[in-house]
Amino acid sequence: MSKSKHVPKSRRQIVAIGGGFTSPAVMDYVLGLAHKKMPTILFINTATGDSAESLLRVYNKVAGLSCRASHLPFFDRTPPDLEKVIFSQDVVFVGGGNTKSMLAVWREYGLDQILLEAWKRGIILAGSSAGGICWFEGCVTDSYAVNYTALPALGFLKGSCCPHYDGEAGRQETYHRLIKESQLTDGFALDEGVGVHFIGELVHDIVTGKKGSRAYRVTRKNGKIVEKPLKARFVSI
Repeated sequence: MSKSKHVPKSRRQIVAIGGGFTSPAVMDYVLGLAHKKMPTILFINTATGDSAESLLRVYNKVAGLSCRASHLPFFDRTPPDLEKVIFSQDVVFVGGGNTKSMLAVWREYGLDQILLEAWKRGIILAGSSAGGICWFEGCVTDSYAVNYTALPALGFLKGSCCPHYDGEAGRQETYHRLIKESQLTDGFALDEGVGVHFIGELVHDIVTGKKGSRAYRVTRKNGKIVEKPLKARFVSI
């Protein structure tokens, strides 16, 4: 993988979305980051085992939007040249589901390193729920336990992330506890449908298609948890 094709950090972008319904306006925001009339977008739904229902949902997300959509299967017949598939895209969008299983499959195929290279080349990475939290160093997941647990993730972005913050009972309390116990580092909590747009490792914008939803910066200071609301900008089409 050639470093000569890397772009400056000011052109490396990730949009982490908190799960739930991703509005067409937020999808349009993500596609707009490519600055093309007809950007290509690749859906990766490994976290659901590439279920037909999940694929239908992701294609419906961009119905009526200007883009060329395709998807990357892992549970039927995986394309032989994953680098070629990924590097030909303007946007890669990862869906929700079982985060732990998704990451395990990716690592087996080397997709984790390919996605890192894609980000360094300026390909826009985005996703919702599992696809939103996977880019951080760690995250809150319910992938493999009765209760929410901490899970190491890809580490493209520093810190941790918790999705579904306003949509699932116990998320807030668990996230606070995991940070307080140092099982996770300081990070971001995301309401359903809220997207945090990172350029490099810095927050550039926060958008939502649902009024009143927001993100939160959650940190530990002097042994106590501090939760700072971050207002999300309402977007529409």
